[in-house]
Amino acid sequence: MKKTLLLSLLCMVLALPAMAQPGYRYGRGYQPRVQTIGRHGNEYVAWHRYYFGLRLGLNASHVSSESPQLDGSSVKTGLNIGFAAGTQLTYRAPLFLESGLYYTQKGGKSGSGGEKFSYDLNYLEIPLLIKYKHFVGNQTSIQPYVGAFLAVGTDGNIKDYGHRDAFSSYENGYFKRFDSGIKLGCGVGFNMLYLDASYDIGLANIGQDAFDDTHTGCFTLNVGVNF
Repeated sequence: MKKTLLLSLLCMVLALPAMAQPGYRYGRGYQPRVQTIGRHGNEYVAWHRYYFGLRLGLNASHVSSESPQLDGSSVKTGLNIGFAAGTQLTYRAPLFLESGLYYTQKGGKSGSGGEKFSYDLNYLEIPLLIKYKHFVGNQTSIQPYVGAFLAVGTDGNIKDYGHRDAFSSYENGYFKRFDSGIKLGCGVGFNMLYLDASYDIGLANIGQDAFDDTHTGCFTLNVGVNF
């Protein structure tokens, strides 16, 4: 079911550039999105003052904990889906502030045999990023970025394979719902198509036991489109 959903969403995102038209609006009360002209080598390149985008990606996450009960250092995969919005910070350079809203599936795995556990930690996540767009041509750009993220847990289960039992990740003294940390990454834009890779470093202690630090880590690959 998860593979079918992922393939359907990926096909939809990849088809959007062919269906969408550039969103430049002229006339009374409107401003064109392409207004800023920057010099790149011997050429002048136009970039958008603001943009909106759709994203679909794959997570590879883990949970690092001083508590043996919560340590899920083996990688667990999940989906990352949402939208992004960015605005230019200065007219002198292609420097942007980007945020958005994502549903992201994180967690981890631990143990083997009768002691095997998996931790599902699903969040609504808001990133706040500073992004620089370095143009390699009129349509291609490399976009390194750095920033932070805030996340609130929505759902998730801990699965105890040894006892064939499952229970909520956010109850009974296991994980807290709030997470935050640093996000590092780099994107590549070609016309409307966008690809990126990022890593989330969880700084908040998400374990409900204050004596044992528990943190998330997540590598994400995204594909999407910008309008």
